[in-house]
Amino acid sequence: MSKCEKCIINKFNSLNVLTDKELDRISTRKTILSFKKGDVIFEEGEHIKGVFCIRQGICKISKIGVNGKDQIINFIGKGNLLGQRSVICNESTNLKATAMTGMSVCSIPKQEIINDLEDNPKFSMEMLRHMANDLKEADNVIVDMAQKSVKQRLAETLLFIKNHFGEGEEGRLNLVLSREDYANIVGTATESAIRILSQYKKEGLISTLGKQIKIEDEDGLKRKAVF
Repeated sequence: MSKCEKCIINKFNSLNVLTDKELDRISTRKTILSFKKGDVIFEEGEHIKGVFCIRQGICKISKIGVNGKDQIINFIGKGNLLGQRSVICNESTNLKATAMTGMSVCSIPKQEIINDLEDNPKFSMEMLRHMANDLKEADNVIVDMAQKSVKQRLAETLLFIKNHFGEGEEGRLNLVLSREDYANIVGTATESAIRILSQYKKEGLISTLGKQIKIEDEDGLKRKAVF
């Protein structure tokens, strides 16, 4: 089993302020889990038993709307934690996490996180800082959904995916999404998302190969995100 104190992943999340002794204790009690693309890590309303630290892969965070459709809230990748809010608040999850790629995660038991929150003030503050940042991002999403057009939000989504998850073979976006996923991110019908992506393709902003997308004109896409 990999040792947490030697793992570079924890440098990207709240675990980075834990002592080597605390990380060593977690190492002996965590479980490493694997998920295939499409596997559900946890369901909305589930009582999870701990916090998940993503070692490899990407998952989507979503919530069921009043119409029964998934609204994608965010994408979470390597180095991030999942489920900390539910663990700290001792509540069931209000979101769903689904693997978008093959994933490897460390499942850290709930009590281990609670113990460190109680005993290590730096860890408590770091957790609060990350959760506050999550709330800030949620505020921005709400404003964007209310004030920006679907075209703007879709352009922003493409840029976000490139900036956070990079490009692979021949410059195509590493995170491959269905057209339905794009629609669920920006809050529109799948047909509308397809139509906008087709328009961006005609304008030379992007090119496509099946589900794969390549950004051809990043500056032009940035302008679409603003106007």
